[in-house]
Amino acid sequence: MRVGLAALLIASSALAQPYPARPVKFVVPFPPGGGVDIVARAVGEKLAPRLGQPVVIENKPGGGTTIGTDAVAKSATDGYTILVSGIASQAIVHHMNPHRPFDVQRDLAPVARIADGTIAFVVPASSPANSVRDFVALAKREPGKLTFASSGAGGIIHLTGEMFKQAAGIDLTHVPYKGTTQILPDILDGRIDLALDSVPAYLPHIKAGRVKVFAVASRSRSALFPDLPTMAEAGVPGVVAATDYALYVPAGTRKDVIARLHRETAAVLEDADLRRKLAAQAIEVRGGTPQELKAELAGEIEKWGRVIQAANIKPE
Repeated sequence: MRVGLAALLIASSALAQPYPARPVKFVVPFPPGGGVDIVARAVGEKLAPRLGQPVVIENKPGGGTTIGTDAVAKSATDGYTILVSGIASQAIVHHMNPHRPFDVQRDLAPVARIADGTIAFVVPASSPANSVRDFVALAKREPGKLTFASSGAGGIIHLTGEMFKQAAGIDLTHVPYKGTTQILPDILDGRIDLALDSVPAYLPHIKAGRVKVFAVASRSRSALFPDLPTMAEAGVPGVVAATDYALYVPAGTRKDVIARLHRETAAVLEDADLRRKLAAQAIEVRGGTPQELKAELAGEIEKWGRVIQAANIKPE
């Protein structure tokens, strides 16, 4: 009886504590140094003083985001474990890994949209093409000869390349790598013809003129590259992709906790210093409510499902 009463008192005391009463953990399902990691650390640094608790970053890469996502989906519904992940990445995993141990729409609750990272059309400096239209013309003259790189089969960079092939009506040969850092030497030396890839790793090479950039895959022009056209403006409409970023918690987390996290994150996204830091990496802040994030994820699941089906890519 006493043991039961003690347990009840402890539970009641825990419920009575204001949230958060201890450090909060951001789980990043990618290695350090990438776009998701950059966003998580930048947002976490600004969010910590608003929450009154440290925000700890834990990188759990592997399985195309499934390892980190599953860890969050199975964690306690107390608001102390938060997933920082791409919206499109989660939509793609929904199709590409039917045996994953979670369902992102069922097992995770959306908290806040954060930003969009820019995907750009990058070719070697030695490429004979000087525009997207030039590249398409070259590909049509010799179907299957030109190559495009990705940071892994079945990921957003691979599928953005497939989307481009479908929209332009061309045939390119896909060359998968283990990450963007492995792509760079080959595109710099001209061994790969194209990368439709996330911008940050290419920035020093773009500035030094070691690669050429013809367009961005965003819906609108990039603030960092205002002179670059969108893919639609460059002559290939229908190629729209971004390395987007959002926060999720396990389904079943209290609504007041989600509301607090959303409110504080929305305030952080107005911070001028944060915006400058992210803009320098071609990452543009674009927030959103949990309801808007839920609807966007559903739309991305539908969109990437069409791309995967048209490319005849088989699930793992």
